[in-house]
This record gives sequence, structure tokens and C-alpha cells, in this order.
Amino acid sequence: MTRAGFRRGRVLPSPRPLAAAAAGALLLVGACSAGGGSPEPEPSGADTASHDYLPGLAAFPHVPAGVTSAPVVVLVPGGGWRSADPTGLEPLAQSLAEGGVFAMPVEIRAADDGVVHPTPVEDVLCALADGAATAKAAGLEPERLVLLGHSSGAHLSALAALTPDDHDPRCEDPVVTPDAVVGLAGPYDIREFEDAAAALFGDGTDPAQWDAANPLLRAGLRPELPFLLLHGDADDVVPPVFSTEFGTALRAGGHDTTVSVLPGEDHASIYSAQVASEPVLGWLDSLPEQ
Repeated sequence: MTRAGFRRGRVLPSPRPLAAAAAGALLLVGACSAGGGSPEPEPSGADTASHDYLPGLAAFPHVPAGVTSAPVVVLVPGGGWRSADPTGLEPLAQSLAEGGVFAMPVEIRAADDGVVHPTPVEDVLCALADGAATAKAAGLEPERLVLLGHSSGAHLSALAALTPDDHDPRCEDPVVTPDAVVGLAGPYDIREFEDAAAALFGDGTDPAQWDAANPLLRAGLRPELPFLLLHGDADDVVPPVFSTEFGTALRAGGHDTTVSVLPGEDHASIYSAQVASEPVLGWLDSLPEQ
């Protein structure tokens, strides 16, 4: 895909048809992790009580049974940078917990809450800090601290993991550094998703601000950070090229990166437990011990 030009905060027309790009931006807002197209969450005996990790922002821990240590995976929902409802990620979290992972979907603030960058990224970092603390309080030693995001949540997770030193979040738990990232159908190059990504900045049009919040342009940071990028080849909201190009940039930056484009999966099915759980668990198991 030819890279679109970026001048004065404005994306010049790219080869992608403009009508399709506009439709994708609109769909991104409504087709993310709020449960559309995803199975309804089921109760899990491994759940602990939900709690607020920041005032008004809830976390929903799923604690694995029969283990004393586990990867801590914080699940960050999409919503086109306008909203962030984690309901649709509950079945995946439950399945990960059944596979021995401490999995915690979280709420974060977005444009509809009146916030702009960097607040959503700082919320992600505070959610991870809470995940580590909650796992320890449940008697688990965190083996690895992982951010898993869907759609705009994948963008925010990648950005938080690559640029933790750019942020000074005011968390209620000790801040921790992400050890790994799983991205599901992420629009990582926000220059190519300007209509939707503008919600992240409000009225801000400074090109430097857009570049600082673009994971594709920050892919050379923290080369020790492994990435798993999953995308469906039937995704007509965020095309798979966003993951394949980001994967190329990550590898060039020295990251151990796995990219899987899954046949027949779309923007909603990619985060279902049936599709995502097995590759995520397998990838976590494949990572070297720290």
C-alpha cells in the first residue's frame, strides 16, 4: 500500500477509495468491542469482584484456578477512540483464565467522556498497574505483564507499551512496564484513519502530536517487547494491511513479532474466544521465561 502524505495534520488522499475509507471510519466507532457480533459473556467461577482501578473506571478480573503464577493480560476495548465498552471481551477473558492466564477487561476513557490524548493511554497504563496489583492480591505472581487490545484499543495498547516513558500516569497502584502486546485488528497507522482517529485529539491538529501517538512511527522503541498481531482477512472496517505493515515496522525495529491473518474472520469475530483464545495462549506459552 502506498503511504499517504501527511502535512499540517491532514492526510492526503491515498489509493484506498475515499468512500470505503470513510465508511470504515464510521464502522470503527460502532463495530468494536461492545459485544456486537460476539458471544454474550457467561459467568465464570474464576471471576473476582469487579472494582474501580481509577474513579469511575471498572476492571473485571478473571483469576485462573490452581496456579500460583500466571501471565497478567489486561484487555483494552475498541470503540473508535470515542467509547470503550469492554463487555464484548468478557468471553475471551474467561477463556484465557481457563487456560491459566489472569485476564482483566477494563474500561478506559475516550472522546465521549471528554478526554483526549494522552489520557486514554495513561488509563491503559493504570489498568495494567492495577492488573499486576490485583493478581498479587489474589495470590498470583505475575509472570509477564501483557496488554491485549482490540481495534482502537490495540492502537492504544501498542502505544502505551512502546512509549511508557512519554507518560506520567496518576495511578492508584505502582506503575509497571508492559512486557508484551497482543493486537487484534488494530489501526496502528493513525495517519491512514484520520476521520476516526481525530477523536483522540479533539481540536488538536499538530502533526507532531499525531506522529507521537502513531505506533508505526514509534516501532523502533523498546525492541525487547514481543508482539502478536492477529487480523481477519474479511475485516472491512480495518483492513489487514494495518497489521502486516505494523509487523514489518516492528521487525525492522528489532521486535520479536508474530503476525497472523486469519481466513474468514472479520472485525468482530477476531476478538471472540473461539478465534483469539488459542493463538493468544499458544503465543504466551512460546515466550521465553523472564
